[in-house]
Amino acid sequence: MAGTVILTGANGSLALGFVESFLALYPQHTLVAAVRNASPEKDPNTAKLIHLISKHPKADVRVEALDLGNLAGVRAFTDKIAARVSSKELPRISAIICNASAWSLEAGQKYTSDGYDASFQVCHLAHYLLVLKLLGSMDTTAGRVVMLGSVTHYAERPNPLSSLTAQIPDKIEELVKPKPDPPKLVHDRGFQRYASAKLANVLFMGDLNRRLQEDPKLSNITVTAMDPGGLTDSRAQTQQKAGVRFLMAILNFLMPILKHFTTAMRASKDSGQDLAALSLGTDFQGKRGYYVGLKKENGSTVSQDQDIQRRLWEACWRWSGLRPEETALQNASKEF
Repeated sequence: MAGTVILTGANGSLALGFVESFLALYPQHTLVAAVRNASPEKDPNTAKLIHLISKHPKADVRVEALDLGNLAGVRAFTDKIAARVSSKELPRISAIICNASAWSLEAGQKYTSDGYDASFQVCHLAHYLLVLKLLGSMDTTAGRVVMLGSVTHYAERPNPLSSLTAQIPDKIEELVKPKPDPPKLVHDRGFQRYASAKLANVLFMGDLNRRLQEDPKLSNITVTAMDPGGLTDSRAQTQQKAGVRFLMAILNFLMPILKHFTTAMRASKDSGQDLAALSLGTDFQGKRGYYVGLKKENGSTVSQDQDIQRRLWEACWRWSGLRPEETALQNASKEF
């Protein structure tokens, strides 16, 4: 059934691959392509998005501004979408794809206008708020929420790019207000903040699935998290160390051959096709859980810990300022 698809970070590398596949395979749906700067004159990435859309003049795509670094802006966006669904200007939401992300490696710590760590707020906290506020506007028979995971969320696996791995600290406030970086660990702490935000996405996937299944009105909405692989052509690679950037450039050149042998490194176009299939394809209707591309996998050990899921949920509820009346989820706040 035709519905609305919400895509955050819609002018990003992976998102452009998704949009290309969406336009070709799912033209019956309406796409709300949310970007931080909706002006093609001011943002060359938005210009790329609009050029891609222009090739499909019959498609119903709305490019709209959404700054995930401002929680008041996220609230205003969700209220506007909910009102448009209620008035039937937009069909009910078939999928919410939480694609937008941010990281700061060599540049050090960065904060949002809300005073929170930018990686955590953009990757996770703003999406937590957006999803919970829009659940009441979703197709309750077959709606899907898709989080973006990453191999970096595996706290138990060492990562060759960083000495530090994902964690949910005992002092959970450090997720949004981290301690200052030691000078020798600026890059690795930045990498850890991103990895921890991705771990939060996967924790949320498991926790939200359970809460949805306990809610009679929303139990048919499903949540997945997808690891798109290391995107060799992603513009986010520009923040990597010089040696890593050089390696990614070589891998990207070889990707037409390498893609037949590995899913660890991928082209954005290929991963975008997978993201579209997981979000809208009939083969994945009713599916829940963690995927690497289109292959079902187990998330990290930590991501399956229900006590940590609960602690994170409670903290995000508090940081986002959510109130029970702002979400259709009946048991969103019953545990605290």
